Amino acid sequence: MLHPSHIFLTEDRTFIPLLATNIGEELVDASFRYGWTRENELKRVRATVGGKTAAVVFALTLFAFVAESQLTQYVQTTLGFRQPFFLFYIAHSSFCVIFPVHLLCLVAINGNTADAYISGLTAALQNQLSGKNNGSPLIRDSAFPYTKLVLLVSWLTAGVTVPSLLWFVAITLASVSDVTALWNSNAFWAYVIHVKLSRLHWESRKLASVVIASLGVLVVVYGSESQTPPEAGSDLAAARRMITQPKAPLIGNILTLIASVGYGLYQVMYKRHAALPSDPEADASSWERLSVSSYESLSDTLRPPDDPEQLQSALAFPPPFGLHSNFLTSCIGLCTLCVLWIPIPLLHHADIETFKLPSNWATFFTVCGIGLTGVMFNAGFMILLGVWGPIITSVGNLLTIVLVLISDVVLWGASAVLTVWSLLGSGMIVCAFAVLVYDMFY
Repeated sequence: MLHPSHIFLTEDRTFIPLLATNIGEELVDASFRYGWTRENELKRVRATVGGKTAAVVFALTLFAFVAESQLTQYVQTTLGFRQPFFLFYIAHSSFCVIFPVHLLCLVAINGNTADAYISGLTAALQNQLSGKNNGSPLIRDSAFPYTKLVLLVSWLTAGVTVPSLLWFVAITLASVSDVTALWNSNAFWAYVIHVKLSRLHWESRKLASVVIASLGVLVVVYGSESQTPPEAGSDLAAARRMITQPKAPLIGNILTLIASVGYGLYQVMYKRHAALPSDPEADASSWERLSVSSYESLSDTLRPPDDPEQLQSALAFPPPFGLHSNFLTSCIGLCTLCVLWIPIPLLHHADIETFKLPSNWATFFTVCGIGLTGVMFNAGFMILLGVWGPIITSVGNLLTIVLVLISDVVLWGASAVLTVWSLLGSGMIVCAFAVLVYDMFY
């Protein structure tokens, strides 16, 4: 049955669901005022899941990754600030700013109070972590599960950090080409793990798309490498020549493979256990139309609360698009800030990475840019994992290979990297992603 706290009674005795995130006239939808069908609700939810907001987030995520990659290369080569772990620490610690920024934007744009959004978010987290679904921020029948939240954040931090650190270690042991190719196979592993854990049947279209995208990565990495002379690429070639020869390629490749599988597992588990439920089938099937007699008997219960603050909290539930995800991302950043500073003095003492701060303003602002773009990329990636799921998000993330290739040509003058193989591989990745997008909408 539809929970009483989900709806309120209008003057013409029409029941309106309190599930919209926008406050105002858009809350009253004609499909609910004059009758509701499961098919209409499916169309509405699918439009929300695959709407313009998600597309904009995806575009910003791709841009942020390319910018972060180019800034990282610039600061370590041109500016000579080679502090990979410190840069990793700065980028991931910066995650903690995204939730306060998002909250301030919501307050400024929508006019609701911050307390209302926090109350709605708290209710969503309490429902999620306690395994209950009372559906309202006004009903609190138990204490907030802080222990479960800490465990969830710790798991998320480990899921993001461990694969990244394995990649940093592997890049010093194996070739860049091998590490890049193996790491980007995480899209394939995400699909395999998703099918196995969810006990689904193999879908030929999705499987073919993931395999084609993964093969496209191999074509770009190894095809471009075989046809590009060492002198080609101007500054880019000079930067690549600074990388030492592989010391232990087998160990490096094994570490990268473990990191790739682990990152694929993280994406699947995030969607299953950390993201709020957003499945259209589940959302639609949870609705049941009430009879007229039910309206009469529940009329007193279904009226909105008289307290304006309680009403604002109800209207802020469920949380606005991306707020729940950005809260978890900020928690990951806070956990990173408090814990991952510990290896910095240890690495310095062991002469593995001598710690030093930026020595000039150019380096300082470039490091800040790395932190900012890192926040944009990871926040967007986490949002898309919850909205689109791990399959299309991980394959879409492979488009960054294409964009980095283009940016290498534009920024570094590396026109020689544009080979038949790189164009073929890029085309394979783009086509595979297009098929998955079509499959999601149609």
